Amino acid sequence: MTAFGGFMSLLFLGMLVLAVVALVMAAMARDDAYRAADKQNKMFWMIMLGVTVAVNLLVPILFLQIAGLIATIVFFVDVRPALKQVSGGGGGRRGGSSSDGPYGPYNGGR
Repeated sequence: MTAFGGFMSLLFLGMLVLAVVALVMAAMARDDAYRAADKQNKMFWMIMLGVTVAVNLLVPILFLQIAGLIATIVFFVDVRPALKQVSGGGGGRRGGSSSDGPYGPYNGGR
């Protein structure tokens, strides 16, 4: 296998992993959160991301894989943040600033 072939295999594996992660995240979100975020419905995203995973696994046609990658990226940068916002998910952070420590704000020893 050439270096280019190895790189392309690694790239395709990365695209597959991203699509699978997006599919799992789309499945875990509530159906009403999609409506509240004013995004396409849950079934739409499940089909889009499911087809993306299937294409990456079964039909390695570069054009279709790139189209699936675009759908995956749109899910991660547009749909998922909107779903987290309407669902009240903040990744475990409960307000405060980034300089807050376990006992309150860190002020640099002042």
